[in-house]
Amino acid sequence: MTVTSDLAGLLIRVALREDVPALVALFANDALGGHGDTADPSAVREYLAAFDWIAENPTNTIFVAELDGEVVGTFQTILGRSLSGRGARHLTVAAVQTRADMRGRGIGAAMLRFAIERAGALGASKVKLTSNASRTDAHRFYRRLGFAQSHAGFTLSLLSEASD
Repeated sequence: MTVTSDLAGLLIRVALREDVPALVALFANDALGGHGDTADPSAVREYLAAFDWIAENPTNTIFVAELDGEVVGTFQTILGRSLSGRGARHLTVAAVQTRADMRGRGIGAAMLRFAIERAGALGASKVKLTSNASRTDAHRFYRRLGFAQSHAGFTLSLLSEASD
């Protein structure tokens, strides 16, 4: 599916297993994420196992934004449902990344618009996302797209910091 953005030819598609090295490079280049991502070849097996698990789960989808044959962004969607809100469906958007040299060109906005359209098509009543508290630029970006900060998030790490 081609989406509207300032970049002609931007393609947003479901990620393929062969996209994993490009996705890992995006995450490893993220200084603010704090997830311990690495482009070290010894970690490839872990990333591939995670990709396979996500790909087999019908409520999870990883997408890539591609421009001129190169992966320039990614995000994941997770369709959920909770008993509260009369069993309303919601789509969570996670792991939103735009390649550092491509930021400010409309790729992130195109990815989020795509996710919002997907949420509607799946019958979701809302789109949720979380963002690390240190990502103040991302927070401004999400607000410009119509997202409202509505909850405080908490995390309890069950692993050592190095493997978080």
